[in-house]
Amino acid sequence: MHMGKAMFLRMLAALAVYTAFGAALYLLAMSFFRGRIWQGDEWIYRAASWAYLRIEWFVMGYLTAGYLAILYHFWKKPFSYLDAVAEAAETMYRQDDSMVSLPPQLSQTESRLNRAKLQFLRSERAAREAEQRKNDLVTYLAHDLKTPITSIIGYLTLLEDEPQISQETRGRYLSIAREKAERLDDLINEFFEITRFNLSHITLEKTWVSLERMLQQLVFEFEPMLREKALRCELTCPEPVRLECDPDKLGRVLDNLLKNAVSYSYEGSVIRIGLFREGDKVKIVFENRGDTIPEEKLRRIFDQFFRLDSSRSSRSGGAGLGLSIARQIVQLHGGTVTAFSQNHVIRFEVTLPADTGM
Repeated sequence: MHMGKAMFLRMLAALAVYTAFGAALYLLAMSFFRGRIWQGDEWIYRAASWAYLRIEWFVMGYLTAGYLAILYHFWKKPFSYLDAVAEAAETMYRQDDSMVSLPPQLSQTESRLNRAKLQFLRSERAAREAEQRKNDLVTYLAHDLKTPITSIIGYLTLLEDEPQISQETRGRYLSIAREKAERLDDLINEFFEITRFNLSHITLEKTWVSLERMLQQLVFEFEPMLREKALRCELTCPEPVRLECDPDKLGRVLDNLLKNAVSYSYEGSVIRIGLFREGDKVKIVFENRGDTIPEEKLRRIFDQFFRLDSSRSSRSGGAGLGLSIARQIVQLHGGTVTAFSQNHVIRFEVTLPADTGM
């Protein structure tokens, strides 16, 4: 729209300049002939007199020819611009780093198209990387499924083939088989998690909830996991906070963040959870002591299929979707989730709008 207006103004300016030039030429000629004394038989005088008697025709011809030439020039320009933009569109979708080049008059359009292409290339690159991470993860999980299945079959076979073994040995075999079965359950859940992430669209069903009670219930449910690593969980909530949200989806976010804190905490340390109201915001903070997360990993921690612990056999290494889905859920609530790590302290902060709270 701006370019069309500018071109229209330039066309009007060209018409005005052309008209002014013709008027100036006429006045200059009149001044020239009136400033001299003519005998009447000079050829230039006779030609000028003949033209003066037909001045209307000359003026009409001058204006018509000039105006048509100017109008044609500016009428043709948009078509040349369309050709340039069409070529630029082809450049945009090339899988290379070539940039769009347009005439100077289309510099703003060129900048916008180049920004769009850079964003397109970044998105394509991110999609390819996410797809590659997902494929690698599925390959790892498929490979890892074999180990617990083989162990479970092996120990159950031993129990079947050796009915006279001691109770202590039987208990040890059953314990190992149960542990492998739990690992198998985790791996299957990771497969389901990948499928749900790709096939489902997250929608919110909001209701009023007490965030303090939700966190209290969450800490209670995590007691067995906390006890395994000798961890303590301290919940701080200076005042009750009620919020209109989707409790199931937000509960999934909080569950994931606490599970993350438990997985990456030093044994015998304390996990601190804080719930605060800050103006028109509600902030939920999860803080634990563990190995400092490197900056490059911290920047990617919310990416799809990114696992902080790259070890395939680690119980703490999930599908790499938990934090990505958590961020999506928080953003659907109009909030943000951020991660910090420094000096062996890991902190996640969830910020939600509280203007609908009571």
